[in-house]
Amino acid sequence: MTRFDAETPADRRQLFADAIGAHRQRGSEFLTVEPEDLPPEAEDELVPWIQFSETTVSMDCTDAELDRLKELLGSYPDFRVENLVSPEEADGTHAQITARSDANRLAMFIDEAFQSVYGYESTYKAWVVGV
Repeated sequence: MTRFDAETPADRRQLFADAIGAHRQRGSEFLTVEPEDLPPEAEDELVPWIQFSETTVSMDCTDAELDRLKELLGSYPDFRVENLVSPEEADGTHAQITARSDANRLAMFIDEAFQSVYGYESTYKAWVVGV
């Protein structure tokens, strides 16, 4: 990979698909995607992230974000919630989603998750911070 950030929908999805391809080719443990800033109406002070490893998408969600994630998954019937972990010492849930799909479909899901789950505008800038 030669670029690690993008800020238009088409460029972000291509970036994510390229990163997934690089992750698979390298056999790395996981890849991580983060937006540049907090979403406009952040529920938390932490910048959200989404990780992908083999066939699993992982992300942390507040209760409201988890509800929005479940709604988004209605558009992705081939993706399934594998595990939801809500540690007592944490506010929120760590969601693990099984996503056996091609890189383009995974890229679309990641992009849509940042927008519909975390509340980012369509012009947000994303970074692949680990491949």
